[in-house]
Amino acid sequence: MSKVKFFFMLSGYQLTWLMCVFGEIMYKSFSLGLTCGLIFLFLVFINTQNKRKFIFIVLSISVVGYLFDSILVNFKIYEFNSSLYFGWLPIWMLVLWPSFATLFDEVFVFLSKYKLIAISLSAVLGPLTYYLGSPLGLININQLFFFFILMIVFWIFLMFFYLNFLLKVEFN
Repeated sequence: MSKVKFFFMLSGYQLTWLMCVFGEIMYKSFSLGLTCGLIFLFLVFINTQNKRKFIFIVLSISVVGYLFDSILVNFKIYEFNSSLYFGWLPIWMLVLWPSFATLFDEVFVFLSKYKLIAISLSAVLGPLTYYLGSPLGLININQLFFFFILMIVFWIFLMFFYLNFLLKVEFN
């Protein structure tokens, strides 16, 4: 992958994340994040070489992540402070998970050579990202111990699933 595309992918996801989070915090609006995420996803999709692989990876990661978040919110482990919900989650999570999942298509591929490091980073950075939403007022964590245990296990599983299964699927 070219450095320009690598930069675009990381920057696009970060911009989507910022618009989702700060659009909600500062403007009590889901529209900034939703719009930014849809534009980012569209641009990535039209610029991807293997669209079937892209869709498969993005949907696999997104559905698992969205379901996991929904289950934890349903069991009141944590809850989001949002202006509009789709099910139990903020509507902008419908673009945030797929935007994050785009990174698995090409950006995170290099991690396949460093599986232990990748799984360790996932176990730390995934839960930390959610936890940082708490001081921002975006989420309320009701059961801190269960939150961290479940988050760590989930993020280990997600990276393991990606490295050992999704990367091995052949698309022609």
